Amino acid sequence: MIKKVRTHVNQNEPLLFERSSPGKRAYQLPPLDVPAVDPVKALGAENVRADIDGFPEVSEVEVIRHFTRLSTWNYAIDLGVYPLGSCTMKYNPRVNEYVARIEGLAQAHPYQPEQLAQGAMRIQATLEQMLAEITGMGAVTLQPAAGAHGELTGILLIRALLESRGDPRQKVLIPDSAHGTNPATAAIAGYRVESLASNAAGMIDLAQLERQLDDSVAALMVTNPNTLGVFETEIARTASLLHSKGAMLYMDGANMNALVGMVRPGDCGVDVMHLNLHKTFSTPHGGGGPGSGPVAVISEIEPFLPIPRIARSNGTYSYDYDRPQSIGRVRAFYGNFGVLVRALAYILAHGGEGLRNATLDAVLNANYVRKHLEGCYDLPYQAPSMHECVLSDARQVSRGVRTGDIAKRLIDYGFHPYTVSFPLIVHGALMIEPTETEDKRELDALIDALRSIADEAQNDPELVRSAPHDTRTTRVDEVTAARKPVVRWKP
Repeated sequence: MIKKVRTHVNQNEPLLFERSSPGKRAYQLPPLDVPAVDPVKALGAENVRADIDGFPEVSEVEVIRHFTRLSTWNYAIDLGVYPLGSCTMKYNPRVNEYVARIEGLAQAHPYQPEQLAQGAMRIQATLEQMLAEITGMGAVTLQPAAGAHGELTGILLIRALLESRGDPRQKVLIPDSAHGTNPATAAIAGYRVESLASNAAGMIDLAQLERQLDDSVAALMVTNPNTLGVFETEIARTASLLHSKGAMLYMDGANMNALVGMVRPGDCGVDVMHLNLHKTFSTPHGGGGPGSGPVAVISEIEPFLPIPRIARSNGTYSYDYDRPQSIGRVRAFYGNFGVLVRALAYILAHGGEGLRNATLDAVLNANYVRKHLEGCYDLPYQAPSMHECVLSDARQVSRGVRTGDIAKRLIDYGFHPYTVSFPLIVHGALMIEPTETEDKRELDALIDALRSIADEAQNDPELVRSAPHDTRTTRVDEVTAARKPVVRWKP
């Protein structure tokens, strides 16, 4: 009997320490043709590092192949589609990276004097102006380092304005279709959080809003389009209701990828909003950073923006710290500069019409996916989808197959899973956002895979429940894996 062994070279790559063999070197030098010098005498003992115990001894080709093989374990946007709903994981054009690596920008020191930073400051000022135009708002700060940081900055700005009126208030309303960071942000800012139930269409219920809206409400935080991928068609009436009670409208702009060039939130009555440059404006995303979460505000709130502000006088830029009503700094320096450069490059490369077309393509792609999956998966809400669509596992659950199983089986087809079990108001949600960067062929491949999995769930549910099958690690105990990770595979 022949014992079956796992022999896939790439999938079973050992650690470099396991490859090590005494005497191997990854370099080769000619014989020394000058007198040898004792490093300790030349550099001093404190500057000479001792040998590292157990340091792997490997050849050059082993080093190259080791890390190349490890790279094949990673899924990347350069490899395929990331259908993660609510995350907007789209391809980043290489020209953005080229611009960000221009020496004068990449090597700019944050402490260099203003007279030597005029180009960098012009980039920041120009980006602020363009984001203000895109959002229809009065002013923008680039300081916040990510979306949730922008949310906190925005709510602190609302608090500052209300306090200046002598009416700070106590409560923030948050629809159940909002991003999960919204209630956390309001709580951190010191507000009580009160949930606002959506109506049958997955939108803000204006009648319910009127019942909950009183003089204690500081703001409503709405994600628009919301986490169902649905545009809040009553956003202007929502703003009017809030303003009639002295409250403000905060918009989570994480899904702005569905609106750029089509709708300006400021024109709808939004008072404060944040943007995620690493989502809408195609800059690096993931791995904990870098990110950027600029905040746009109406003119009335502009005096409260974080210091410093960029000012221009006689063609020269400077940082303005004389802002007595400012909420102060929200981070060191003035934003995540490399990300800001990439975002401006993206906006300038597209132009107004190009940005609008990107939005239209994002919406088209999401609806294309939705239309081709409606017959296989349940569609909990019938309202038109924007940049993402939300389906559910209601049809598969009778066969014991749930959204997590479907996602794991999708890995076997070579795709990154969609967002699983979110938004929470849809039980067993499959949240898919293809973005505008995916072409029809790629989308058709994803659709075919999901349709095939739906068929498997009906005819061979155990195949799906036990997936993935073709990965280095198959189905794991996720709770134990998170709490007690095992990072070394043993055959």
